[in-house]
Amino acid sequence: MMRPPSSLTKSLLHFFESLHSHLSYPIKSQILSLFPPPSSHIITHQHHHYCRSFSSQILSAQTLDPGPPPPRELVNELSRILSDFRNPHHDLESALHSFSPQISTDLVEQVLKRCKNLGFSAHRFFLWALRLPGFMPRKESYHMLVEILGSSRQFPLLWDFLVEMKETRCCQMCSEMFWVIFRAYSRANLPADAIRAFAKMVDFGIEPGNDDVDQLLHALCKRKHVRHAQDFFDRIKLEVAPSAKSYSILMRGWGDIGESGEALKLFDEIPERGCYVDLLAYNCILQSLCKGGNVDEAYRRFREMKSKGLEPDAFTYSIFIRAACDANDIHSCFRVLDRMRRYNLVPNVYTYNCIIKKLCEVDKMEEAYLLLDEMIERGAKPDVWSYNAILAFHCDHNEVNRALRVISRMDQDSCLPDRHTYNMVLKMLIRVGRFDRVSKVWEGMEERGFYPSVSTYAVMVHGLCKKKGKLEDACRYFETMIDEGIPPYFSTCELLRNRLIGLGFSEQTQILADKMERSTSCSIQELANIMRGDRVGAGLKREEDSSDESDE
Repeated sequence: MMRPPSSLTKSLLHFFESLHSHLSYPIKSQILSLFPPPSSHIITHQHHHYCRSFSSQILSAQTLDPGPPPPRELVNELSRILSDFRNPHHDLESALHSFSPQISTDLVEQVLKRCKNLGFSAHRFFLWALRLPGFMPRKESYHMLVEILGSSRQFPLLWDFLVEMKETRCCQMCSEMFWVIFRAYSRANLPADAIRAFAKMVDFGIEPGNDDVDQLLHALCKRKHVRHAQDFFDRIKLEVAPSAKSYSILMRGWGDIGESGEALKLFDEIPERGCYVDLLAYNCILQSLCKGGNVDEAYRRFREMKSKGLEPDAFTYSIFIRAACDANDIHSCFRVLDRMRRYNLVPNVYTYNCIIKKLCEVDKMEEAYLLLDEMIERGAKPDVWSYNAILAFHCDHNEVNRALRVISRMDQDSCLPDRHTYNMVLKMLIRVGRFDRVSKVWEGMEERGFYPSVSTYAVMVHGLCKKKGKLEDACRYFETMIDEGIPPYFSTCELLRNRLIGLGFSEQTQILADKMERSTSCSIQELANIMRGDRVGAGLKREEDSSDESDE
């Protein structure tokens, strides 16, 4: 039996009624139209023939003891197939058929973790695996696919999948699934759809509560949809008693977009609504004021805290440290840091990183290294961003030995380098012509368990193309990328082709194009047109080329 709408849901109904007050049809029809699947996606049961597979998966399977982890090579192979057969016209099921006997729950989940950006093919893979006896999905399995479909903006498939779950009762619906949807719509700049998703929770047997309100507010504010969050909050607070946490989320949201005046209005409203102004609320208003450039007012509110019986914590002081860093005021930054030391308060890693980055920007490297030592001594373990800030300085100044010592120190401190670490170092080494070191760094990546992505290969190919006598090496790295099944950037194909033709090696472009056409990756096959100089293929230019991922 359908649950009656809660006061929270009724409030949302009134909210959407006000948005559509110009409609003239009866209120019952109006309400029904207010909550279609977001963006007016109609839930078509195009996968209804999988209903039997859904219902046949009994929940007791979730308690099965996990077996040995699946071989990494098998996970890699299946992940590559999902990447190669990502388009609707690709015959994914035929490519997967030979793996049917090896399918297990753990294997499916490991593949899903690797294919977070492949919503369409991950969905097809999940539904295909449901028909196999080896896959007994757990609650986590369903959550993974919901997150993948949301992050890849496959919203029609997502709602279709949720309806299947509801109708077949293959997995218990919970608030956490909708929190994922809130974040997905907010990332996609569809805040109204995120709010509609909140209103649809009751249709799936979930009564929204304060935690759900806070999750929606946080998702909206994190993506700068603060006005939508505020409008939503103004409606529901008339029916449901808001918490100080809800106010804190909104205050921080207004502060992030520089509207400290709006944050102050909310702060002053907290006691009026009968809520206790706690330390979290004070920290949020201080942060909002500092981000809005109103540091003097922030200090006034800071002094007010003790009269309210509240003791500042490490995060409170960190707000003023970051404000000083933003103002390029190193002196004030260390003055606040010294005060924290006196009170035995330890900044978090993010705050230390802000100071280290600022010290590197003003060429105070000795102080940056001392702060790195202090982090370790005080238990704030440096992360890869801590080291990358220092490494960036050495790479910008072509200081090869010091840069390589930073990587050695990362090894000693058990901090694994990331894509940015390697890309910075490799780019510098190629730029200064230390090709012996390039080879050692490249070999060390695999030893540390890092496998280069398209951006790292782009650094190698682009850099070597620009160095005299290194075109052959550029081709070698390009071919390795093809052999690994990694589709290159459009710009990488074009640069290498132009360089080969410019130096009189046009036949090599045909050799590379032939190799690309023989790849198992459909994306690489399509990019072969670019290597042949077919401008029709210019439409294949991928999003990564316009992003900062390549670190070129």
